[in-house]
Amino acid sequence: MTELFDVTGKVACVTGASSGLGRSAATFLASKGARVVGIARRAELLEAWRSETTGDTASLVADLSDRSAIESIATEASKPFGAPDILINAAGLNTREPADSVTAEGWDRTLTLNLSVPFFLAQALVGAMKEKGWGRIINFASLQSRRAFPNGISYGASKGGVEQMTRAMAEAWSSHGITSNALAPGFFKTELTGPVFDNPALSRQIAKQTCIGRNGEADDLNGPLLFLCSPASDYVTGQILFVDGGYTAK
Repeated sequence: MTELFDVTGKVACVTGASSGLGRSAATFLASKGARVVGIARRAELLEAWRSETTGDTASLVADLSDRSAIESIATEASKPFGAPDILINAAGLNTREPADSVTAEGWDRTLTLNLSVPFFLAQALVGAMKEKGWGRIINFASLQSRRAFPNGISYGASKGGVEQMTRAMAEAWSSHGITSNALAPGFFKTELTGPVFDNPALSRQIAKQTCIGRNGEADDLNGPLLFLCSPASDYVTGQILFVDGGYTAK
């Protein structure tokens, strides 16, 4: 009998594993028996993650924003434990530029890392998933996939794209046993949300806007992540799961 929430022995590739929600996801999946390859550009932080994590892990230092390197990154990510069964696209960028000050360089960097990389990395890894007849792609969407926030036009455009891309991935690959879904976190304390949590009044205000009455903690994502990575979600694809304490419900 299949264990619904079992990821033991599955190979998971996690981008952005050196910090924030990517690091948390990589650590959690390793603790549940997955063999995790963490990808990030900061070698010291990536090695710190490995040294502090229990389980089978490997690290790959790479600049994901270099689109020409995606194929080689996919190849290298498959070397430690074999071809990934699970891809977690957690790496992200938010330049926080006002609309009137958005630069072409900032716009391109944001859409490349947040939108283009998740697609092309998935495209590079999906062939092996097809051969196995099983795979999981979990993208990271955002509150800004559906809400407009100040100084967030390029970030919001990229995350709106992630939502539709997730559905399109599901349409393209689900018949091969590869589901595609996205987590959309609310306000969690990470490098990307530093400006929010550096302002206690703003942090409290945002917490009050949730139904639950608090901002997110990293562990709040563990259950939803495990669900989407495991056989428990076999018939769930093309969905965006908001893990936001009810922020979008109000």
